Amino acid sequence: MSHPLRSKVEEISKSKPVAIFMKGTPDFPACGFSSRAVQVLKAAGAKDIASVDVLSDDPLWDALEDFTQWPTVPQIFIGGQFIGGCDIVTEMFERGELQKMLAGSK
Repeated sequence: MSHPLRSKVEEISKSKPVAIFMKGTPDFPACGFSSRAVQVLKAAGAKDIASVDVLSDDPLWDALEDFTQWPTVPQIFIGGQFIGGCDIVTEMFERGELQKMLAGSK
């Protein structure tokens, strides 16, 4: 059975061109991976980023794990599609793929 808040995760992930579920906020990240992911997204041209602080919403964090089957944060969605975490978006950025994906999601 899926988590009762799974639909909320899905709604947030589709609410903006880019959504990040992270520890802290883009302005005040609470972990190095979340901070790096936000920096990479901004460097790649992401402007309108929806963010959710999973530290302040444990039930939603559980729902996020249920939705993506991914155990760690940050978790990044572009155009409603789950992309991955910090390492994946950093690699995509270095290859130029993230910039292309963001350009197509606006």
